[in-house]
Amino acid sequence: MKLPLVSRALYGLLAGSLLATFSAPARAEVLKIVLDDTIQPITAEYIGRAIQEADRNQDQAVLIEISTPGGLLDSTRDIIEKILASPVPVILYVAPSGSRAASAGFFILESADIAAMAPGTNTGAAHPVSMFGGKMDDVMKENIENDSAAFMRSFVSKRGRNVEVAESAVRQSKSFTDEEALSQHLIDYIAPSEEALFQQIANKPVKRFNGQVVTLNLVGQPIRLFPMTLKQQILDYILDPNIAFLLLVIGALALYAEFNHPGAVVPGTVGVIFILLAAFAFDVLPIRFAALVLILLSFALFALEAKFATHGILAIGGIATLTLGGLLLVDAPVPEMQVHLFTALAVSIPFGAITVFLMSIALKAHANKVVTGPQGMIGDIGTAQTALSPRGKVSIHGELWDAVASADVAAGQAVVVRRLDGLELQVEPTFSLDRTPAPATW
Repeated sequence: MKLPLVSRALYGLLAGSLLATFSAPARAEVLKIVLDDTIQPITAEYIGRAIQEADRNQDQAVLIEISTPGGLLDSTRDIIEKILASPVPVILYVAPSGSRAASAGFFILESADIAAMAPGTNTGAAHPVSMFGGKMDDVMKENIENDSAAFMRSFVSKRGRNVEVAESAVRQSKSFTDEEALSQHLIDYIAPSEEALFQQIANKPVKRFNGQVVTLNLVGQPIRLFPMTLKQQILDYILDPNIAFLLLVIGALALYAEFNHPGAVVPGTVGVIFILLAAFAFDVLPIRFAALVLILLSFALFALEAKFATHGILAIGGIATLTLGGLLLVDAPVPEMQVHLFTALAVSIPFGAITVFLMSIALKAHANKVVTGPQGMIGDIGTAQTALSPRGKVSIHGELWDAVASADVAAGQAVVVRRLDGLELQVEPTFSLDRTPAPATW
């Protein structure tokens, strides 16, 4: 039997409603992440994961609130690649007031679909810095500048921003306040808050990197904060050069304690874990291997100080080389990614003192004579239980021993142990130790 036309229409409408109910994505939101750190591999992983999450949930936009002094070039390129290919519009917002998007942060800011700054912020100073230490020669400097400038032009022009001014931040290391960046078309908006920024964006066309034009209406939309995973938080913490340096030194000290007390287990376990964590950080960070040699040299100087007791000269040398090794350890483009002087001193001085102290104790323990078992009886005083002429019995610490005397000894006379031959003692009468003549009598 055929249903009437009206009934079929009602059934179709009901089915369509049910299908839309169960298949429609969750309410579109703005996915927000906060970057208040240097730019390094974990940062790139975090941004990539956020973009994937926003795409999966069909969010309207990804909002990145950024405050950074800069970071590693490879990580910066990775982040920009993810932003340019993002299926979801990306908004970069330098905030709060007093923040900056310097160096690598300027590159990332210019790559966004929408670039905005809070009042009282600044950006720029994107001149490339050598990652190999020392002063670059003119040819190398020009090559790096040209490469970085070309990289900047490759996406700034498609974003409709001022290519010439953006390139000046690379070649001349220029910096810009929020007002200067807006007036010179480096950013799109200045906003004191996210709500104010969304109001300025509302219903204005945004040309994406692929040429697509979209219109965003984010006013009143829920903002969902997307945090780092626990793994990312731990790795991000470890990648702090100061933490990595501290892990290395503590791990080395723990391993030394384990070697001097085999079977203690806990120091060895802690040492291995800390050394592996430090090795992970050093594998990611740009490390100077000459600095690692200085750190190893400091350990050798501490050991020599404990052995030869140079009244602190070698210990001071060890502290100096450990401090210098820490300061030179990470060859990063910004000071925030290097070991601080305070950290290097705060680690080196106590570590030097503790290491010299522990090594001194270990060396003294090895140098001391055996004080337990039969060998510990040498030099002890006993009593002859029988006459020794030269053999007999002596009592030492309440035990009866066979003994051979170097001279006749009467029963009850005190003797001193000089040697142990198997289970037989070699003794001397105690009067033979005193060579002072007896006082004369009249």
